[in-house]
Amino acid sequence: MKNTALLIIDVQNDYFTGGKMALPAAEAASQNISAILKGFREKKLPVIHIQHESVKEGSTFFLPNTDGQKIHDSVAPLDNEIIISKNFPNSFLQTELQTQLQQLNIRRLVITGMMTFMCVDATTREAKDLGYECILAHDCTATPPIEFGGTSCSDMQAKAVIVAALSFICDRVASVPEILETLEG
Repeated sequence: MKNTALLIIDVQNDYFTGGKMALPAAEAASQNISAILKGFREKKLPVIHIQHESVKEGSTFFLPNTDGQKIHDSVAPLDNEIIISKNFPNSFLQTELQTQLQQLNIRRLVITGMMTFMCVDATTREAKDLGYECILAHDCTATPPIEFGGTSCSDMQAKAVIVAALSFICDRVASVPEILETLEG
């Protein structure tokens, strides 16, 4: 897994119980991310935390300097891990993510985080456009239930649709055990 980094996108307090945008499967996803995070730390592989800060007028969550905007304790960054602040769903847009990845000589990303249909999707698509090999950890994401045009989807249905779509562009869609096995190999 040389030249590989772990991206942890927006695992922040507002997505958890008591937060302003609690996601139904946030706890399960964060426990899975924590397991991959432990594997990356043991192998001394780069970890990059992405932290959203809502600066758009009318925003209701991830507001600057609030507890809800803080990275969740389940994946709390270590001092040597990179934290990148973003203001858009795409973690590359107007951030130093690309520069950091280039400096670390990263060519492969293991992608985890919240929300599957928004920030994970936008970041994964941009990473592929930039030429990175992308491994999406499908059990390390969460999203809310959604509705459009009279059709409703549960959180699991919404996640399944997005993961299925991303499976067409990702180099691999894998589970926590599959990714940890790869780290060992």
